[in-house]
Amino acid sequence: MESLTITEDNNTHCENKMDLTSEKLPKNPFYASIAQYAAKHQKFFQWKSDKPDHYTHAILVDKALQLLKERIRRGDSLAYFLRGQLYFEEGWYQEALEQFEEIAENDHQATYQLGVMHYDGLGTPPNAEKGVECMKKILDSPCPKTRHLKFAAAYNLGRAYFEGRGVKRSEEEAERLWLFAADNGNPKASVKAQSTLGLYYSTKEPKDLQKAFYWHSEACGNGNLESQGALGLMYFYGQGIPQNTEVALNCLREAAERGNVYAQGILVEYYYKMKFFTKCVTFSKRIADYDEVHEIPMIAQVTDCLPEFIKRGMALASFYYARCLQLGLGITKDEVTAKQYFSKACHLNPTLADKLHALLICQRI
Repeated sequence: MESLTITEDNNTHCENKMDLTSEKLPKNPFYASIAQYAAKHQKFFQWKSDKPDHYTHAILVDKALQLLKERIRRGDSLAYFLRGQLYFEEGWYQEALEQFEEIAENDHQATYQLGVMHYDGLGTPPNAEKGVECMKKILDSPCPKTRHLKFAAAYNLGRAYFEGRGVKRSEEEAERLWLFAADNGNPKASVKAQSTLGLYYSTKEPKDLQKAFYWHSEACGNGNLESQGALGLMYFYGQGIPQNTEVALNCLREAAERGNVYAQGILVEYYYKMKFFTKCVTFSKRIADYDEVHEIPMIAQVTDCLPEFIKRGMALASFYYARCLQLGLGITKDEVTAKQYFSKACHLNPTLADKLHALLICQRI
């Protein structure tokens, strides 16, 4: 059986372009936690426990909105923001936008969310200039209540400079802002910035894989799932660190178990190369059958992994599932279905299309 590898040049998240996403709103140490809120509203949470059949997401959202409306009526200024945030988390972006705009002058968290919404075009046409203005306002504010937002705002500004949206493109300024946001690996800083620096140093020319390994290590140590998968690849191929297959597989398996789809795709490739075909088929089909339109955004939201690498993991799984179907390895041979999954692999990751085509021709598939 031939050795077949389609991982992009065996590189760790290495491409000329980085498709980044905004930093989620950081937790606010000034506001009460959910646990503290629950302690003050035991009757509501008791209702949840006593009537589990009646406890659905829609009912909970409606109940929360009723509680917030009552708090607003009583003059609770925080309830305005919490209502806007609930709208935001439910994907009701126009309602969220209106609520945040109403209170932004006196609420820094609302300003932050408006920055994200304008930059990403959530509930409003994309306006990078407005997004940048909001983030600069947070970063330049002397108010102590913006302290927990500054690292995240710096990350978002770095993204704007890297992408050249709302500001003149400057990788140097993006790097400076990300280094500030990463704060030497501080777990209370922007862990997303730490992971992005790992990605940045592995993609810039010339690459600096030792810096990439350092920042992915810092981010992974602070719980970042994207960087955990990246570390697995770096150990696997000896990039920025001596090759260590055992450590690599441990990283990749842990990342895969936590939901890193790209790590799952790399493991599928490994199982195929090691001729663990039954395991390859079982694992790859589940990943290959993810719904691109609906599940990729959901997975990205839950795991905070970049959609681009989720697609790459699905592409790897689709390819190797197709390969097993085409050759009858670990599954009944089915060339018609195999072609469908080969097509899906190329659709999910167009950069692999030429390589896949060449492999299919050279190996007479």
